[in-house]
Amino acid sequence: MRKLLAEFFGTFWLVFGGCGAAVFAAGIPNIGIGLVGVSLAFGLTVLTMAYAVGHISGGHFNPAVTLGLWAGGRFSEKEILPYIVSQVLGATAAAGVLYLILNGGSGTEFAADSAGAFASNFYESNAFDPKTYYNGVGFSMGAAFLAEFILTMFFLIIILGATDRFANGKFAGIAIGLALTLIHLISIPITNTSVNPARSTSQALFVQGEALGQLWLFWVAPIAGAIAAGFIYKNLLQDNK
Repeated sequence: MRKLLAEFFGTFWLVFGGCGAAVFAAGIPNIGIGLVGVSLAFGLTVLTMAYAVGHISGGHFNPAVTLGLWAGGRFSEKEILPYIVSQVLGATAAAGVLYLILNGGSGTEFAADSAGAFASNFYESNAFDPKTYYNGVGFSMGAAFLAEFILTMFFLIIILGATDRFANGKFAGIAIGLALTLIHLISIPITNTSVNPARSTSQALFVQGEALGQLWLFWVAPIAGAIAAGFIYKNLLQDNK
């Protein structure tokens, strides 16, 4: 139960901090934190919780990470489902709090039919100025899938490497947090960055509509990338001597 609570609170903090930064602080004229700020927010949530509760649960905060660690031989199969349930519940609870705060402001309700509403993920849509950004077309489903797959795969390779028994574990949280920051710097314009099915699910549940219809990609691509990374690291990179 301590492990599951750690995963709940860790995932809650990831969504509340990362998506909260995107919802409340990114677009404020002149003083908003923008894409770089949101990227840092996501990285900092993982970094801080990795040191806060990582010693309790391993600090997954992400179903893709849980499955990637299992594929890499670092996690027990019987614990996969309880971990994922805890992560999704934590993410959804955080999204619920963000929704309550957002609707407590004057005229701040999000447009549910807009791409990226409430920090949700998307493909074949455009959350930016359609006149100046990729001609308003956005990225195709295939491009979004490839981006999420590759970025999650490398995220797991970094996690597996940073937490390897031969690595300096004291700095693992920093490496993982910075990796997530870099991932967001690359892919916010493509999909609003998922690499985390729990984070995607929590926002889509409140936006509904197209966000829910596209949610499948933000489960399949990150999980596929994570499992591929687990097998790659276990069989090609890990020193078993």
